[in-house]
Amino acid sequence: MSTTDAVTFWDDLYATRPAAVNPQPNPRLTETVASLPPGDALDLGCGEGGDALWLAGQGWHVTATDISAVAVERLAALARSQGLGDRVVAVRHDLHSAFPQGGFDLICAHYLHTPFDLDRSTVLRSAARALRPDGRLLIVDHGSTAPWSWDQDPDIRYPSPREVAAGIDLDAANWTVERADAPRRIATGPDGRTAEVTDHVLLIRRTA
Repeated sequence: MSTTDAVTFWDDLYATRPAAVNPQPNPRLTETVASLPPGDALDLGCGEGGDALWLAGQGWHVTATDISAVAVERLAALARSQGLGDRVVAVRHDLHSAFPQGGFDLICAHYLHTPFDLDRSTVLRSAARALRPDGRLLIVDHGSTAPWSWDQDPDIRYPSPREVAAGIDLDAANWTVERADAPRRIATGPDGRTAEVTDHVLLIRRTA
């Protein structure tokens, strides 16, 4: 499928939802980052912007990217309305074509799943290489299918965090895996429904 198809799909997905007034950060982000000193962060697939806004509120300077112009424009407006416009730069970016420029202390990739062509391993390898020394790459994937997910394929298989790490194929002399597990939690969907879901969490630190 083409990039145009992907843009249309994600723009339509967000356009059919009411704009979030107070999007919440992902809990795996807050539990991982709360103790880290603020720096420069990159949010890959920022969606409604809960992660980017939370990070900015903690003192981080955030570059938030998404393939959907609808999502990006909504996030930029929210950041300005919350007085965080100087800490959040929201830009439309297609990771299928290129990786954002710059060096970062934190890169987040939460639920970076898509029905369109995307070489995730290459994207995540590029993310790891964009880390500064002691920077961290936080990858949180679905480990189960929520009732409100756009992908209800009963045959879908979610790679484990260790499998994702193996696919990125990083040199252990320069990067180390600090966390690779599959915790469960009660999540709330866009329509207010709750369900128990499994997250696949991978945290990588650049050591050199």
